[in-house]
Amino acid sequence: MKLSDGKFTPLRFTLNTSLDEIGIVGRTGAGKSSVTLALFRIIEPAGGDIRIDDMSISSMGLHDLRSKITILPQDPVIFSGSIRSNLDPLQRFSDQDLWVAIERAHMKDFITNCVGQLDYECGEGGQNLSVGQRQLVCLARTLLHKTKILILDEATAAVDVETDELIQRTIKSEFSDCTVLSIAHRLNTVMVYDRIMVMDKGLIVEFGAPQKLLEDRSGIFYSMAKAANLVN
Repeated sequence: MKLSDGKFTPLRFTLNTSLDEIGIVGRTGAGKSSVTLALFRIIEPAGGDIRIDDMSISSMGLHDLRSKITILPQDPVIFSGSIRSNLDPLQRFSDQDLWVAIERAHMKDFITNCVGQLDYECGEGGQNLSVGQRQLVCLARTLLHKTKILILDEATAAVDVETDELIQRTIKSEFSDCTVLSIAHRLNTVMVYDRIMVMDKGLIVEFGAPQKLLEDRSGIFYSMAKAANLVN
């Protein structure tokens, strides 16, 4: 966070696992995706602190930490195999659970019409599915493995506007009781979030409610919103 004297402190913020939506924005190379790497402790901190419900993630075991966070990535990860094995590789859920997740991810009509339905082969890297369908399969997987913290790493950057709206609507309804951190590709998707974290050169330079940030016409968030034609 930026201090009043213009100096910066290392990354330091707290998440509460209830009803909190945070949009993470910034220009290319600002360090948005590094926040995700830090949350999963793929990179360990040299300074600063990230706390979940007042517990530092540095004090948690990696398995405990990562099992509490779900991510919907920018590039949908689909493995060679069936729809079933992609949704539930460890066979922890019933077919009914799978169909509920599929319906909520708006994939029911497509999979119902596929040969074999849940046993339909996705092909290598999901080649039998369109990009939008791959992302919806990943959304269904996320719904199955729902946790109290969801990270959207530019999850809709590669899909069309219609699929983007489906994903955003599902997230609003199905993760309303969770903390959602969204690394935004389209700025309009986070304008209704509770808070916006603006990154620049690996630092948090602005952090607050979107309308509050827009009041600062010299700020980075205002300039990004203006460039996206979201303000006059």
